[in-house]
Amino acid sequence: MSMPAYWKRASSKLAKGDPVMAGFVKRYAKTSLVSRGDPFSTLARSIVGQQISVKAADAIWSRFAALFPVLVPENLLGEREERLRECGLSARKVEYLRDLSRRFADGDVCPERWPDASDEEIIAELTAVRGIGVWTVEMFLIFNLMRPDVFPVDDIGLQRAVALHYFEGERPSRKELVAFGERWRPWRTVATWYLWRSLDPIPVEY
Repeated sequence: MSMPAYWKRASSKLAKGDPVMAGFVKRYAKTSLVSRGDPFSTLARSIVGQQISVKAADAIWSRFAALFPVLVPENLLGEREERLRECGLSARKVEYLRDLSRRFADGDVCPERWPDASDEEIIAELTAVRGIGVWTVEMFLIFNLMRPDVFPVDDIGLQRAVALHYFEGERPSRKELVAFGERWRPWRTVATWYLWRSLDPIPVEY
């Protein structure tokens, strides 16, 4: 998928007056945020991967995806719990996936509304799903919807990077981080992406 339309403009703005950001923009000029996957499968995968290693999550997802040549809510709702558990899913994660599926099928979660919705409205809509918290939705807003001004202050990677590059290694408090992030508004997603890259140069694709 192509670079977000706002990326070059945002990067240029961030680089002005911020030598740290200017260095990142130059270093990672050939990469950018990309979005992959449809909303339902992206959120389902985030539930599958909760509180387990990336390797384990990939293995379970591979078995799970093999059950569904077409992964849509109705297909997941129609599958027996035993088949889902055989993929390696816990009973709780099966409950979470069924709740996600029901909410998509019933229209309680409606991606068609999101282009006109604020980040806060989408967070409220998705955190009503069992097993989905604010951080998960923030990752979804960044990596799937590519919203330009998301600042996930509870993300450990973001905290580490800000501490390393701006606070001489001392991790700021949540309140300090919120205030510090204001310098990057309205492009906090882009700033966060560059800060993540400073810790891991391989771009994440959520």
